[in-house]
Amino acid sequence: MKLVVAITGASGVNLGKRFIDLLPDSVEAHVVVSDNALKVEHFENRRITLHDAENIAASVSSGSFRVDATAVIPCSMNTLAKIACGIADNLPTRVASVALKEQKKLLLAPRELPFSAIALENMHKLASLGVIVAPPVMGYYAQTDSLEEMERFIIGKWYDALGISNDLYERWQ
Repeated sequence: MKLVVAITGASGVNLGKRFIDLLPDSVEAHVVVSDNALKVEHFENRRITLHDAENIAASVSSGSFRVDATAVIPCSMNTLAKIACGIADNLPTRVASVALKEQKKLLLAPRELPFSAIALENMHKLASLGVIVAPPVMGYYAQTDSLEEMERFIIGKWYDALGISNDLYERWQ
């Protein structure tokens, strides 16, 4: 599987990085990190290809690159609004636009709380287009005992939505 992971905004960067770190070796990951996210975190993972968020001509910006799925984790409200309005002025919004036009899986993990009526309207619009809107919501039924276990549960649910096999959390029998 060929996957693009975009990390936008500064808060929640660690969750996006953890999503990348737990990817199975079978996933070819292309990562786009916004400038604000880079200020918070440095990425040193040899299994990924890192793309400049302002390089709108990067390979992943073209439908002919044939990406299987795209995830924006975390997804800032600014990025979500741009995607909902079809604005593709940087690489994260461009890869989301490509996912929509190519009818590929697109997962957005909005990270702000509470959601404004405008954000909810944008999420509704995107969900009606087939976008997977999946904020990092705690699942108490997962019976996690630590923050790390909760992160594994959330990431496992995102992998499930994207069709990535995993055993990151205990499933119901």
